[in-house]
Amino acid sequence: MSEPNGSEPNGSAPDAGESGGGGPDGLRVLVGYSPDERGDDALALAAMVRSADRSSRLARLTVVNLYPPAWPAHGPASVDAEWVAYLRGQAEEALARAVARLGELQVPRPELDLRARAHRGTGRGLIEAAKEADADLVVIGSAPGGRRGRIAIGSTADQLLHDSPVPVMLAPRGYAEESLGHHRTLGPDRSARRLERMTVAFWPRRDVEGPLLAAAALARTLGLPMRLLTLVLRPAALAAGLGGVGGALDRQVARADEELREAAGLLGARLGDGMPVERLAEVGTGVAATLGAVDMLPGEVVACLPGRHGPLRKVFLGEGSGKIVRAAPCPVLVLPRGTGTGQGEAPSGEDAQLR
Repeated sequence: MSEPNGSEPNGSAPDAGESGGGGPDGLRVLVGYSPDERGDDALALAAMVRSADRSSRLARLTVVNLYPPAWPAHGPASVDAEWVAYLRGQAEEALARAVARLGELQVPRPELDLRARAHRGTGRGLIEAAKEADADLVVIGSAPGGRRGRIAIGSTADQLLHDSPVPVMLAPRGYAEESLGHHRTLGPDRSARRLERMTVAFWPRRDVEGPLLAAAALARTLGLPMRLLTLVLRPAALAAGLGGVGGALDRQVARADEELREAAGLLGARLGDGMPVERLAEVGTGVAATLGAVDMLPGEVVACLPGRHGPLRKVFLGEGSGKIVRAAPCPVLVLPRGTGTGQGEAPSGEDAQLR
């Protein structure tokens, strides 16, 4: 690729024949990399996704480093050219570091597609890069400054979670370090940390089928069992003292159980009975506290369905999903609005409230 549309330092141009879309030719994963902790976290998660891919032929892992474009020159052209060369050199150094990191994670250089891209906005730049690479999934790290083991949404994630045409997976802060600790603890015979299960935060709505089936298809590609989770939230302390609240909560739990059974039945009917689907309605107060009471495997991934508002086929977090992203102690997958529907019109119907 050539600047400003993107470039591939230290490597040849990508071969379209080497990639495939989550089927026999593999899941096309694009990881946004910066030479810092969040970049390392994203690489660690992308490597785990790649190692879990059960496709018969793996696609190359696309690593993108974004750097600021040169400002319009007000002096001699050579000054601007030198600045551009410096920025390109920084991008090449970053990608070289990514190659070394991924080598430690058993992803060799020939399986990588390295791209540097000049863009003023990292989120928008990753969206354009994902379209160019025909990516099936974008992986990024948490914004800096957040809690370790949790995901903070910064400007890059915010742009992606509103406008990405493909699913976005976010790594919690410190995920790479945790993976290295796992390696040291288990030793060489059990060094490979792996993804173990996908938990889908589920609430019923008329347009939920497409994203739900898309999550299940990705789980099947990665060889992960699924769990459908609905959070049933108790009323606030003041309302809890009112009569009849206990009975209403029981009815909510019963309704949640029924809706989870229907969703699991849909997955069984559409995808077959070979994929195990657990169901859980967890009762608690507040999204963060209730999610915190749910058991999570070391290799858990939490999937969030998109919110109702926002443009069709775009990721848009609803209030409940946004709280889940910030509270989850593991990587989070956020699915685009309209995923898997193939429809050209906006979904209809009101969202059911996240219980």
